[in-house]
This record gives sequence, structure tokens and C-alpha cells, in this order.
Amino acid sequence: MSGLLALLDDVAAIAKVAAASVDDIAAAAAKAGAKAAGVVIDDAAVTPKYVHGFQADRELPIIWRIARGSLKNKLLLLLPVALLLANLAPWAITPLLMLGGAYLCFEGAEKVFHALFPGTDHGVDEDYATEDPAHLEETKISGAIKTDFILSAEIMTIALAAIPESNFWTEAITLAIVGTVITVGVYGAVALIVKMDDIGLHLAATARTGAGRALGRGLVKAMPGLMRVLSTVGTAAMLWVGGNIITHGLEVLGWPWLYDAIHHAAELAAHAFPAAAGLAAWGVTATFDGAFGLALGLMLIPLATRVIGPLVAAVTGKQKAAH
Repeated sequence: MSGLLALLDDVAAIAKVAAASVDDIAAAAAKAGAKAAGVVIDDAAVTPKYVHGFQADRELPIIWRIARGSLKNKLLLLLPVALLLANLAPWAITPLLMLGGAYLCFEGAEKVFHALFPGTDHGVDEDYATEDPAHLEETKISGAIKTDFILSAEIMTIALAAIPESNFWTEAITLAIVGTVITVGVYGAVALIVKMDDIGLHLAATARTGAGRALGRGLVKAMPGLMRVLSTVGTAAMLWVGGNIITHGLEVLGWPWLYDAIHHAAELAAHAFPAAAGLAAWGVTATFDGAFGLALGLMLIPLATRVIGPLVAAVTGKQKAAH
């Protein structure tokens, strides 16, 4: 009997430890998710532009494929790499993030460049003029997943840094929870945004009240403008997130002057507008980070298009296949 009581006592103790671990993981996941919220918003703003221009019946399948790619990025690629780097080579995290930030700056600057000088990228024009929608769809999905990889890397790194010091498995489970919840939330919101016009059409045709039908018509009329705004915000997000990654990385590596200058300007803005100090500081930081990101991205365009792009095409054989 005493043996049975001792066993039950051990089981109860294990249960208490497990419950405490679950609480710790939940708290860590909530804290990490909150820290990554800024990049999450950028991710949600960037994604809708990848389904712009497709038939309505292809929008949700495209979002689903991008979401699956995002989940794969986070759970199968970034999570183990983040844990390994954090435990074995923490010094490598900042340079790798800066490479990702440079890619975001390049992609955002390329969008700005082609908006200012339309028709200068014949490759892009050919993609959009192609008679093969499947090819265009694959190209857009591939580009979305590549961009998501950089944003996901930033999300996972911020989340990892926000987790209180703990054991390997707690960190792994917390990152998995954060990555999954953020992916579901972001792409669920994106799906709702891109199908809003269909929802509006349905309301306009079937709503029982005049107000409901008017709401439906309003949604339909508003969606083109909203998509343009989201596309603009998405491009700006690439620039300010990429610029922030680079400036913060330089500060970590021992060149803090640019980061400190932007931080000082943000503090001045916060003091100048005490009623909206947080918003003022964020606005100044995002503006300077975005301007730096745009300048860096514009400088990277010739390097990427004339050196790196042809080199990658030659190695992979895509250039040969294109001819």
C-alpha cells in the first residue's frame, strides 16, 4: 500500500511539473508573439499583392500554398537552425539576419524603381504578359515564399530572443507555437482581405436589408483602393524592416552611429509630441529606416541584376533554359 501511495505521489509531482511547463511555454509564447507583432503586421501587408491580378477561384489556393510554404519555413527550416545557432554559433545570427535584411531592401527598392520607371524590367513584363497562367502563379508563389522566409526568420529570431532562459525543448515548443499561431493569423487575415470583394458581391446580391446591400456594394468599390494601399504598405514594410535589420545589425557588430542617430531622432520626436510619443517615435524610426533601406536597395539592384542574378541563372541552368 505504501508503494502505491509513493507511486501516486510521484505521478502527482510529475503532473505538477508538466502543468508548470505548459504554463511557462504559454507565457513565453505570448511574450514572444507580442515582441514579433511589428514584423507580423509587415508580413500581413506584404502578402496580398502576390494574389493581385489572378482569377478569384485561384486566390485561396495560392494563399494556401504560400501559407504552407511559410509554415515549412518556420517549423522545418528556421526553427532548428535558430536553435542550433543560438546554442552553437550565436555570433552568426546577426550577419545572417543582415543578409536577409539586405534582400528585403533590394526587393522593396526594385518595386519602387519599377513603379517610377515602368517598362524597364522586360523580364517582369514578360512574366505578366505570359499566356501561361500556371507559370505566373508558380513565379508569384515562389517569390512570396522567399520574401516570407526573410520575414519569418526575423519573427523567429525576435521570438527566440524574447523567450526567458530555459531548456532546449521549452524553447523549441515555444517557437513552434509562435510560428504556427502567427502563420495561421497572418494568412487567415490575408485570405479575408483578398476575398472581401466576393463577400461584398454576395451581400449586395443576397442581403435582406438595404443597409446590408449597401455595405456589400461599398466593400466591392473599396477593395481596389485597399489593395493598392496594401501593396504600397507592403513595399514600404520591406524597406523599413530591411533597413531596421541592417541598422540594428551594424549596432550589434560595433558600428552604432547610424542606429544611435535614428534612435536619437526618434527620442526628439517623442519629446516633441508627448501626447503621441510612441507613434511619433515609431514614425521617425520607420521613416529613417525606410529611407536607408531604399538607398541600400537601389545600390544593390545593379549588383543583384547584373552579377548575382546571371551567376545564379548560369549555375542553375535557368538562363540556358530561357533561350
